[in-house]
Amino acid sequence: MAGTPRTLRAMNDRAALDLLLEHGPLSRTRIGKLTGLSKPTASQLLARLEASGLVLATGTTEGRPGPNAQLYEVDPTAAYAAGLDVTPERILAAVADITGRTVGSFALPTPGRRPAQPVVQQVTDALDGAVKAAGLARGDVHRLVIGTPGAFDPGTGRLRYASHLPGWHTPALLGELAAALPMPVEYENDVNLVAVAEQRLGAARGHEDFVLLWNEGGLGAALVLGGRLHRGWTGGAGEVGFLPVPGAPLVRQVRKANSGGYQELAGSQAIPHLARELGMTDIPSGPYAEVAAALVERAATEDTVLNRLLLETYATRLATGLASLVSVLDPELVVLSGASLTAGGDTLRALVQAELEELAASRPRLVVGDVHEHPVLRGALESALAATRDEVFDTSR
Repeated sequence: MAGTPRTLRAMNDRAALDLLLEHGPLSRTRIGKLTGLSKPTASQLLARLEASGLVLATGTTEGRPGPNAQLYEVDPTAAYAAGLDVTPERILAAVADITGRTVGSFALPTPGRRPAQPVVQQVTDALDGAVKAAGLARGDVHRLVIGTPGAFDPGTGRLRYASHLPGWHTPALLGELAAALPMPVEYENDVNLVAVAEQRLGAARGHEDFVLLWNEGGLGAALVLGGRLHRGWTGGAGEVGFLPVPGAPLVRQVRKANSGGYQELAGSQAIPHLARELGMTDIPSGPYAEVAAALVERAATEDTVLNRLLLETYATRLATGLASLVSVLDPELVVLSGASLTAGGDTLRALVQAELEELAASRPRLVVGDVHEHPVLRGALESALAATRDEVFDTSR
């Protein structure tokens, strides 16, 4: 059935807005060519979007034969979205305008096993800090996406798979946050948000079926199937740290919270232990995730017998768990992300690829993630922006 004129106009409007986001400022003629619209129709479209506050005229073309043409771009002030990246140590918050440019950010330390402030206060303080840095008010934010370890069970509303995140497990928390915040709030697993960032901005662009393996504070995975995140019945899809794998100490799998076979075998905390077992003595001090990344980076860049052995053993451990994932899912691509993986660069990637080909019949291509700066936060912003654009750019409403 043919669409109504209003629906067709809205579709053309959205196509033009997406082109402006992708390409930056464009002329009326260029928009017409990219959308297939006639010049009069393109002119009407731009006038309509300008009147609605979604686009604005900005500069003219220069350096081309003929008269300069007016350029148009998405008005960055049309809407704002926010994201939070929550760990036991801190909450990172950021606000982005509708074009995706970060306009304000804030870091709120949250150390200790018992939070000094209630979680609702932590969240609002972090958000308000980013909002203030952007020169905005809390009510200017259209949508907020909060990324945490684990996942909120859709049946109970309680956070699961993340007992190490203090204060986030009360059953009333989501209701309290909804009451305190004036905008729609969504919650997403942190590794899932890294996959969102890589799919939209990084190494997984253009891929509909991929696995992202994350190794930093914890070992986890995100599963993207048919272009969509697969979260599982309770939100626990991708909690591969709990995956039983050969070579992992079974007693510790049962007794240790937030840990499992694959976590014990190849998680960041296992790398310093492995280095000591191999006889390394110059092991840096600090948080285990930072120490692990430093050891992996050194092993990948300084060619010594011990460094090669560390990297090869680590690659074998990573491939042991990955083999189960790719055998079941048969993904097109595996993205290696998190500091304990990206620190190894292409050297570690090639070793894991070779080991995986020995262990699994499925042979996906392995790549190193491209989104390095706060990928969880970037994924939260991208997720919030996608929903915000769907709402704000719908001119049929």
